[in-house]
Amino acid sequence: MIKIHRFNKLFFFIFFFTSNLYVFSQDSKIIKIQQAGSFSKDEFNFPGANILKKENNIRVHLYHEGALIKSNTSFFYPKKNFFSANGNIVFNQGDSLFLNSDHIEYDGKIKKIKAWGNVKLRNEEMKLYTDTLYLDRINSIAFYKTPGKIIDKSSTLNSNEGTYFLNEKKYRFIKNVKIRNPEYNLNSSRLDYFVLNEDSFFYGPSKIVGKDYEIYCESGYYNSKIEKGNFKKNAVIHYNNKIIKGDSLYFENDNRYASASKNVKIFDTINNSIIRGNYGEVFKSKDSAIITKNPIAINIIENDSLYISADTIILTGKDKNRLITAYYDVKILNSDLKGKSDSLSFRESDQLIKLIKKPLTRKENQILNINQKNMRNPILWFEKSQLSGNLIHLLTDSSNSKLDSIYIFDNTFIAEEDTLNKDGFNQIKGKNLYGNFENGNLKNIKVDKNTEVIYYMYTEENELIGINKTICSSIEMKMDKNEIEEITFFTLPDGKVNPEKTIDENQLFLDGFTWRINEMPKSVNDLNNWWN
Repeated sequence: MIKIHRFNKLFFFIFFFTSNLYVFSQDSKIIKIQQAGSFSKDEFNFPGANILKKENNIRVHLYHEGALIKSNTSFFYPKKNFFSANGNIVFNQGDSLFLNSDHIEYDGKIKKIKAWGNVKLRNEEMKLYTDTLYLDRINSIAFYKTPGKIIDKSSTLNSNEGTYFLNEKKYRFIKNVKIRNPEYNLNSSRLDYFVLNEDSFFYGPSKIVGKDYEIYCESGYYNSKIEKGNFKKNAVIHYNNKIIKGDSLYFENDNRYASASKNVKIFDTINNSIIRGNYGEVFKSKDSAIITKNPIAINIIENDSLYISADTIILTGKDKNRLITAYYDVKILNSDLKGKSDSLSFRESDQLIKLIKKPLTRKENQILNINQKNMRNPILWFEKSQLSGNLIHLLTDSSNSKLDSIYIFDNTFIAEEDTLNKDGFNQIKGKNLYGNFENGNLKNIKVDKNTEVIYYMYTEENELIGINKTICSSIEMKMDKNEIEEITFFTLPDGKVNPEKTIDENQLFLDGFTWRINEMPKSVNDLNNWWN
């Protein structure tokens, strides 16, 4: 029903009927006038328009295919099936979608709306605020190219441009996207956001900052309801004093967990170390991380780095009390030493490195000879000196992270290729070893209990005097540039110097001698498929 006031009703009826015969002779797709406070025409300024205005409390109501548009003034063009309106616009699409603005234009033929001036679009899930909004009713799409703000049940979202897909309840935000939530903040250049599940999909540089984590990526997915996601392309997670990088990153805040796949790097910012590999996991609640698939740990020192490679590397413990555990085919390397063992542990609080052998099985103990057993022992190389034993401890100076001392427990064996006789080896065998370092080089060594020695002796003119074979309780050695310079024997040494020609070839090697130079990692390229 159309309510008309303040002019001749008969004149209005005749004029309105003749001028709008086109409107009412068409099907339901034609815009309908439900009510207006007044009606007029102004063919000079608004040719073809019916000018509808509010009068008293009666506002203009126009209806089209399930949508009611209320305004204070409307210019309705029936032949074009189009109107423009202004003044406290209220647009209802059933009970599901509401729009408010200062101005609106509506084309009934293509069912498209342009609204501007204090625009607010809302439904049961969200409210959208912007200056200008375009609504396509056929395709159920609303979009804006002026800065917009969206408030849903948990977050506030801002962007310079955006599109809302009504049926999918999905937003596509472009340019300077910001999501503000009590638990996190999110910035992005472009993302798709699904309102119901709070899922975000990133298609450009994006950053998420939570209470105790920060994530960057240029492609990925994040569920803001449960703070879980997968991130790719230059992805980085700052978490638990660690920086985690990889081709693909996964994060679960509730489970306090993160993982990385392919080209993984985990930086420990407190302890100044890096672990690289092809798969890694971080467990914040346990203060631990595990890295597999060709991992390499790098402890960064001022002018040097200690590299540790293995099949698996595990970090546990709190800041400044980290324990690095590596196992299966462990190799270590820095400028002062090179080494190899079945497993390794390194506690950063006391700067103690342990090189550990895998225990021999009962069968192996029965069938392997002493040489074969020694091939399983942890081993270190210092320049030309090779040291091995059942268990090796290396202690570093906490003030400068340089090597301080070495202990070898049980089955100590030192071998050194003779500098003048390439087929000869200086050898020392005993139970335990203690040594200290000076500027990263071995300085003094003591070997005790059942000590045996084979040592090549020369004149000052480098002429071979003979080969010293001695048995004693213990020996002490002074080293120069990691080579034996001087040996002192203790407690009733039993030995003599034999000319080389008088010694049987089998007596040139102590029982258990092995020369394992081919196992020594010479550079970082020898460590576990190292890559740059």
